[in-house]
Amino acid sequence: MSRGGQGLARVAVVVRAGAAPMWWLGVFAAGIGALVPGVTGRRIGVMAGAALFVVAVAVVALHRRKRYLQLARSAARAGKHDVLQDRAVSVRNWRRGHRWWLLLGFLAALGSAFAVPAAGGMLLAGCGTGLRLKAAWLGRRERDEDALLWVRVDWLATNGGRPAGKTVRAYRSTGIAAGDAAPGGARRRTAALV
Repeated sequence: MSRGGQGLARVAVVVRAGAAPMWWLGVFAAGIGALVPGVTGRRIGVMAGAALFVVAVAVVALHRRKRYLQLARSAARAGKHDVLQDRAVSVRNWRRGHRWWLLLGFLAALGSAFAVPAAGGMLLAGCGTGLRLKAAWLGRRERDEDALLWVRVDWLATNGGRPAGKTVRAYRSTGIAAGDAAPGGARRRTAALV
């Protein structure tokens, strides 16, 4: 490790960063899409969308789990010179890096409503739900191991994502109280003062 340490981002925070925008954009697109009769009709569109939602949740939630487990098992303890990135910074970096993809996905979901009403929006919402479930799975693992997982910021993709990508060689770990995010990447709730 270099003397100056490394910038580290929470793995679960990076995974979870896209969940809310995908969910809300998908719900909005599905709601607008349900107003359009489309080629197939609303009933078929909603049924197809429900099937796509379930498939998207499963695929996204289970994608690359072996890679996450492999990196988690070999996680080294973070050094005292490592800099832990705030949750808000990790989320902002991911969302800025993916803003055009999110917009493109939303527009594609809206456009698909003219063929299959609501289906594209439900697919996008399913991807967001799958990311939330994957972050929750990581959070359960972090609680069981009593250690938070971190990834070097310079190993992430240029858009702030891919915490289990090819460039990531190992994770770092800290105690469960480190950083400002709870296990699973949610905001840490501070205890109320008595």
